[in-house]
Amino acid sequence: MKPIKDSVHDYIALDPVAEALIDTPSVQRLRNVKQLSTVRLVYPAANHTRFEHSLGVYHLADTAIEYLDVDADTADHLRAAALLHDVGHGPYGHQTEDVIHRRTGRDHDEVGWLLTDPDRPVCQALERLELDPERVATLIEGEGHIGALVSGELDVDRMDYLTRDAHHTGVPYGAIDHGRLVRELRLENGRLVLGEGNVATAESMLYSRALMNAVVYRHHVSRIAGAMLDRACERYLDRSDAEIGEFRRMADHDLLVALAEHVPALGQRLEHRDLYKRAVWTGIENVPPGTADVGYEEQRRAEHEIAEAAGIDPGDVIVDIPDRPRLKESSTSVVVDGVVQRLEDASELVRGIRMAERARWRLGVYCPEERTEQVGEAARDVLDLR
Repeated sequence: MKPIKDSVHDYIALDPVAEALIDTPSVQRLRNVKQLSTVRLVYPAANHTRFEHSLGVYHLADTAIEYLDVDADTADHLRAAALLHDVGHGPYGHQTEDVIHRRTGRDHDEVGWLLTDPDRPVCQALERLELDPERVATLIEGEGHIGALVSGELDVDRMDYLTRDAHHTGVPYGAIDHGRLVRELRLENGRLVLGEGNVATAESMLYSRALMNAVVYRHHVSRIAGAMLDRACERYLDRSDAEIGEFRRMADHDLLVALAEHVPALGQRLEHRDLYKRAVWTGIENVPPGTADVGYEEQRRAEHEIAEAAGIDPGDVIVDIPDRPRLKESSTSVVVDGVVQRLEDASELVRGIRMAERARWRLGVYCPEERTEQVGEAARDVLDLR
């Protein structure tokens, strides 16, 4: 086995499956896609990549497999899925996922189009290993009785990124006992569960995720930059000859160069961290019923109305309404007194975290700093904010 030195897990030993896949262009491209996209504008040391993260997910999956009752063929497919789970990401990772979904109808974990294309080296490598590309793609989507190990309520993806993101940002909130978590996973009646005595272990992961959401993932500067990036990408795709297929295979630096050329107003702002400011930043209790559920087109219409009311260019206003807070991890299955239960039914702490997540939800309206007062007044009127 080939060892690779990792900043989080020390040495990661690659088995023959990983050795064959790691040098394919689909995996190597992830060296040029940063794990935390616009968060690195807040935390300068957060320059780690999805390549590093993919190695970490592979390592945790490989460890978990030692404690799960799966056959050798399933184990090889799981290792491949863990290493390849992020190959469907576009540039800037999750920050361009909505753009790609609006234009293709696919999410980043729907990678059948990539893994099953016989002209692509990653498909050829899987077939040389006598692995089924379609089965690997299905596992990445979290399907099947064991797919939850790669994509589920208690997956190795989450275990690695919480630990890795906390390490590289320097915040103390993402520390979880991933060593215990992967060793306590069990298959019970076709479900992936945490064994007896691990309610607190699962709670710690949920608590860490909530703190990382508040301090890192949903930091207002990252949200502003992410919203600007989203609008810039839409304008780039509308104004250039770039196809969405080409766009989704870009690296971060390729996209930044393209935006600076084709959408200079926003592209150069992103490059130089000359970001819009908050004209409105308000909680869910201050928005009318249903506002938190409006879609992208409704937000764009609101931007035009606010810009018209404020007397500025529509491109200078961004309305950012995030999804309602969700705690996917609260559905984690844990064994309590010999009975499999959902974590939210076994834990009082989950209810408190759910309330805290709701309290932290914020609607944002962003614009150039010199326009914040007039845009804020217009936005409060157009959006009927309290």
